[in-house]
Amino acid sequence: MTLRADYLVDRRRLKRSVSLWRALAVIAVLGVIAVLTLQNDDVATALGYRSHIARLEISGLIQQDSKRLKLLKDIGESKSAKAVILRINSPGGTTVGGEALYTAILELREKKPVVAVFSTVATSAAYMTGIATDRIVARGSTITGSVGVILQWAEINELLAKLGVQMQEVRSGPLKAVPSPFRPLNEEGRELTRQMVDESKKWFIALVAKRRSIDPETVPGLTAGRIYSGREALKLKLIDQIGGEDEAIAWLEENRDVPKKLKIIDWKTSDSQSFGWFGAAITQVAAWTGLPVTVVNSVLGPGSALERVRLDGLISVWHAQQD
Repeated sequence: MTLRADYLVDRRRLKRSVSLWRALAVIAVLGVIAVLTLQNDDVATALGYRSHIARLEISGLIQQDSKRLKLLKDIGESKSAKAVILRINSPGGTTVGGEALYTAILELREKKPVVAVFSTVATSAAYMTGIATDRIVARGSTITGSVGVILQWAEINELLAKLGVQMQEVRSGPLKAVPSPFRPLNEEGRELTRQMVDESKKWFIALVAKRRSIDPETVPGLTAGRIYSGREALKLKLIDQIGGEDEAIAWLEENRDVPKKLKIIDWKTSDSQSFGWFGAAITQVAAWTGLPVTVVNSVLGPGSALERVRLDGLISVWHAQQD
């Protein structure tokens, strides 16, 4: 009986020992997984670890984008994002889209410093986005400015008449559905449209005056909606500095107590890396025509003339025109 009791005690001791080593092995594996996980920037960011500077790219035509607005809110609530760089390369977009971004960035500024870095072009609604930040950095050759709005529509009534198509309508008032592509604009409708454009223009210019601490009337061409190079914009106080991301980071470190040498991590919406079925279609068109994808994308893709035609309502966008 004594030998059997000793045997049972030894087996229990052995089981406890094996269980202990198994537990330690599991803990070690979990530790390795945790280290590898936190070395992944995207995962670490999502979990709220790793102090960094968040970078968000705003490019193409600006429209109201709920996912991007949500992302800005998430950056503001992130404990690991110590500052934000907005990399802007856009001709503008809808006035509503620019206003929504402007408001969201003002809210973000209350939580952490934000710097806008203008790339090739940052005009109209894109410039509106930039003035919401703490500082604007642009290249000397960046195209910026174009403060104002525009309302465009095509009159196709003559084309429809040639095709034998006649539009019929019953309106509740003479100014209902004005302007319309299906009939010429009369003087009353033109005056109404002009009033709406002028009101939005005054609102936009007031934002610039407030955020840039300038008198718009003293800036040549500002109220006329002209564009400026980065060098001109600096002289007129429309931007703060010539440079790029390095200058933006240096300013954050020196003026906003952002720790030095923080890693920059790109924050992106879930669908920001592809254009879904439209991107696939662009690739297919390129294959059919033998043209590079970049060429086809410039005609059909984001920021193209075709996409601009699809914009509804007041827009704040700049593009070169030929007379």
